[in-house]
Amino acid sequence: MTSKKQLKARVRARMAKTGESYTAARQHVAGPAAARDGQAADGGWRFTGGRHPSSAAIAAVLANQGVDVGEPLVFLAGGGIGAGYILWEFQHDGSRCVVLGFRNQWQYHDRWMAKTLGRLGVPYQEHRTSGVRGASDRLAAELAAGRPCVVLPDRYHAGYWHLPAAMDGHGGHPMVAYRLDEDQDAVLVDDRGRAPIRVPRERFDAARARVGSYRNVLHVLGDAEPDEATLAAAALDGLRDCAAHLSAASDSFSLPAWRKWARLLVDTRNAKAWPKVFADRRGLADALLSVWEGAEPVGVDGGNLRDLFADGLDEAAALLDRPALAGLAGRFREIHGLWHDLAEAALPADVPELGRVRELTAAVKESVMADGSAGGQEAAQVARELAVARAAANDVLEAAGDTGPLFGALSARVAAIHEAERESIARLAALVA
Repeated sequence: MTSKKQLKARVRARMAKTGESYTAARQHVAGPAAARDGQAADGGWRFTGGRHPSSAAIAAVLANQGVDVGEPLVFLAGGGIGAGYILWEFQHDGSRCVVLGFRNQWQYHDRWMAKTLGRLGVPYQEHRTSGVRGASDRLAAELAAGRPCVVLPDRYHAGYWHLPAAMDGHGGHPMVAYRLDEDQDAVLVDDRGRAPIRVPRERFDAARARVGSYRNVLHVLGDAEPDEATLAAAALDGLRDCAAHLSAASDSFSLPAWRKWARLLVDTRNAKAWPKVFADRRGLADALLSVWEGAEPVGVDGGNLRDLFADGLDEAAALLDRPALAGLAGRFREIHGLWHDLAEAALPADVPELGRVRELTAAVKESVMADGSAGGQEAAQVARELAVARAAANDVLEAAGDTGPLFGALSARVAAIHEAERESIARLAALVA
């Protein structure tokens, strides 16, 4: 037990320090043994981990069907990376939150699922039952027939992230429901971790019905046997999709979103500019934390995903016999580093209150990934401590001085990322033309 606690503490410390995902931090701390025992299981279901919820969910179902298609290739087939920036201001609690979109069509779950599965040659059924009871019965029937389902519940109502009530209805991310626990009337969920997450069925039903735009959506994947030609075509189609999507002019859902964000960080006129929104510095720590969580793999959604895209490019280079794609993969790993530097600048660990928020955020993630429902009590306690730490961090930054230097430094980093990604996407477009 002592050894396990020590391992958990070291993994958490590394996640907080580096922003790494649970899997990467654990493997670094535990060494080769982490890779050898990484295939945890619950009965017949194998936990395969993963980085981004959407691609990891598909990869997990395929792996449990015995299909050898990893998450990087799934991610690539879906169009790879995306871009998007939104600053939300909430009147009910005075919070400010930054939403960063890093996946192709990050705002459209169903469209992304359809094109990804279609390119991979995976048959599927999509269900959108309007009523809670009908949706619950549909899920139960699929699971009883041995068909795991990709679902999209509201994160607050799902419960195991132990979010504050203010997050009710803010949305969630895809996960795999793989079995019903009839004895406890609960749904067993795989959310990229190493242990089962058990959600009471009534709570799970409410979570699936909470957000209107994807209420009760459910994808059931059929048996697939994609051959090398199918995978090569999926990779090429996905890369072309990525290049076209990120070459568009939209400053909300394409690369110009980064340029817009860079300007809004220093603008003094626009109503959504940071110097105006944060003139009172209220909720600034919340916003900076959302930048850190959004850009780093330690966040719930898997971070900026440029490293996952790079791994996909390496696979595509071999599948398509286009070695130049591997060279481009190296550039996207450098860009992943630029995002890390931005996150570090936004929420520096050497500010004690911000460092504490990072530590507790990492601890919640580690508990969910490592222990699933078994770590629920610990995760709940850490989440309570996190709420107190966030309030303290907001107070400190509200009382701090001029935000101009911070916003200027962040603006310069975002502008550099925009230029690096613009040049790299232009290279990608030429390579897959």
